[in-house]
Amino acid sequence: MRLMSAPFLILAAVTLVGACAAMMFRGLVHCALALAIAFAGIGALYLNLGAQFLGLAQLLVYVGAIAVLIVFVILLTRGADSEPLSPAARPVAGIVVATAIFVILAWAIIHSGAIHSSGQPAPQTTIRQLGGALMDGYVLPLEVIGLMLTAALIGAVIVAMKENGR
Repeated sequence: MRLMSAPFLILAAVTLVGACAAMMFRGLVHCALALAIAFAGIGALYLNLGAQFLGLAQLLVYVGAIAVLIVFVILLTRGADSEPLSPAARPVAGIVVATAIFVILAWAIIHSGAIHSSGQPAPQTTIRQLGGALMDGYVLPLEVIGLMLTAALIGAVIVAMKENGR
C-alpha cells in the first residue's frame, strides 16, 4: 500500500473538520456553513484523485446549490432563532455508531479485492464528452428541473412574505 500525498491528507482533514463542525455547532447557520465546507472538501478530494467531472459536479451541485439552499431555508424560516442544544443532548451514541461504521467500512476497504488487483485501465472520458452526452439527450429534463427549482424558490419567498406581513 502506498503512502497518501500531503494535499490529500490536508483536504481530508479539512473535510473531516467541516463535517464534525456541522455536527457540533449550535447555530443552524453555522452548521450549514460548516456543511458547505465539508461538501467543498469532498469536491476537492475528487479533483485531487483525478475525477474531474465528479469533483466539479460536487462543487456545483452540493456547494453551489444545496448548501446555499439550506442557508436560505434556515434564514427564511427563522431557524436561526432556535435555542441551542443543552450539554445533556449531545449525541454520544451517535459518535459511537459513526465510529463503528467507520471501522467496519475501513476494514472492508482494506480487505477488498479491488485494491489489490490490477484490473483493466479505466477508459479516458473527458468532461467535454460527458457534457455532450448529457446535453444531446437530456436537455428537456434538465430545463424542466431548473424551472421546478425556480418555482419552488419563488414559492418559498411568497410563503415567507405572507408570514412576514401578517
